[in-house]
Amino acid sequence: MSFTLFFTWAYPSVIAPLFNKFSPLQDLSLKERLEDLLLRCGFNSNGMFVMDGSRQSSHGNAYFSGFGKNKRIVFFDTLLKSLEADEIEAVLAHELGHFKRRHVLKMMLTMALISLLGLALLGWLMQQPWFFEGLGAHHHSHAMALALFLLVIPTFTTFFTPIFSSLSRKHEFEADNYAAQQSSAAALISGLVKMYRDNASTLTPDPLYSAFHHSHPLPCALPIYPLNSSNRQIQARTHETAIDLYRSLHCAHCECRRIRRFPG
Repeated sequence: MSFTLFFTWAYPSVIAPLFNKFSPLQDLSLKERLEDLLLRCGFNSNGMFVMDGSRQSSHGNAYFSGFGKNKRIVFFDTLLKSLEADEIEAVLAHELGHFKRRHVLKMMLTMALISLLGLALLGWLMQQPWFFEGLGAHHHSHAMALALFLLVIPTFTTFFTPIFSSLSRKHEFEADNYAAQQSSAAALISGLVKMYRDNASTLTPDPLYSAFHHSHPLPCALPIYPLNSSNRQIQARTHETAIDLYRSLHCAHCECRRIRRFPG
């Protein structure tokens, strides 16, 4: 836990610059707009920076890292090139939604609890001869127990994957709803669809696979949940808008033809 906290604190200013170049955000009008958003959300940062993500790929993203006075906001340069100002604001509002809803803190505490339970389980298994013998190990030692534990634990934790995926998607829903309150829901929709395009993501994955593995909501649901509306006519119009947007941004074949219309 202490290492995780130290790593989180040191990553923005010490570790990340070893692998990428970070420069202050130069667009003054965009910076002023984003600072107004930070003020509305009550978020204090140690600056807004642009990362040279285009050196590796066209993948676009925005995130904030660190904690306390060492928090900083980072935009991939690819994101700034592909999104409009209102879309960038909406994407940042989404990230701020994670902060305001304390998702990072909740996940850190959850992982700390899981780690403690895992260590307790490992301590118990060390005392069980069948644990070694069942895995074909005749030499009993702490090192062997740890090696065997790390080898087999992914097989059993696989069954918990859909639970954590569902929890992560719930956090994404909450962050998007917060972003829709603090910025433009329409800009959030168009920004997310553009990011799916630039990141070469499909809008129509297999629902069962997505429910099991995806930490973010089903892409085909993207146009609906940011508005958090119970009016199905509004939802349907929003869904249609996102479909048309994706078609205009992407291509007229493959995925676009498979997107299902929102049921009226």
